[in-house]
Amino acid sequence: MSLYSVDKLISEARKLAAEYRRTTGGPLPGISGEIARHDAMRLLDLTPAGNGLSYDAIGNGSRKGKRIQIKARVIQDDNQRGLRLGQIKIEQEWDTVVLVLLNSDYQPFEVYEVEREEVIEASAEASQNRSKRGAITLARFKAISTLVWTLDHGSIDEGIWVNDDSH
Repeated sequence: MSLYSVDKLISEARKLAAEYRRTTGGPLPGISGEIARHDAMRLLDLTPAGNGLSYDAIGNGSRKGKRIQIKARVIQDDNQRGLRLGQIKIEQEWDTVVLVLLNSDYQPFEVYEVEREEVIEASAEASQNRSKRGAITLARFKAISTLVWTLDHGSIDEGIWVNDDSH
C-alpha cells in the first residue's frame, strides 16, 4: 500500500508541472495527459482500461461500456487560435474521445466529448488539407463535440448544451 493517495500525487504533479512551465517556458513532457486521464476518470465516472489498449477508459452510467480515448490540452491564455490536439488513433478501436482542457495551473475547466464517426469525418477533412491523419485543431474538436463538464456547472446532462456551429 502506498503512503500517498493518487489524488494527493496528482495534486502535487499539477503544482510541479505549472512551476516547471513558469520556470522553463515549456511543458513537462507527458504530465498533462496523466493529469487529464485522472480528471476524466473522476469527473465523468470512468474506469481505467488498463495498459496496452487503444483506449484509456471504459464508461459507466450513461457511457456504460464505451471505450474512450482521453486527450489533454493546456490553455495558457485566451488565444486558442491554431492549437492542435495530440494525434487521435483513428485506426484503433474506441468509441468516443474525451478532451480535458486544463488551465495554466493544470486544473480542468472544461471537458468535451465526441463520437468516433465525427472524429473520423473531421480527420478526413483535415488530411485533405495536408494535416497529419488523426490531427485536429482545438477549434475543430470543440465544433464537433459536446461540452460534458465545466468548472462552473459540473456535469452537463446530455443534450442540454451542444456546440453547434449552425446557429
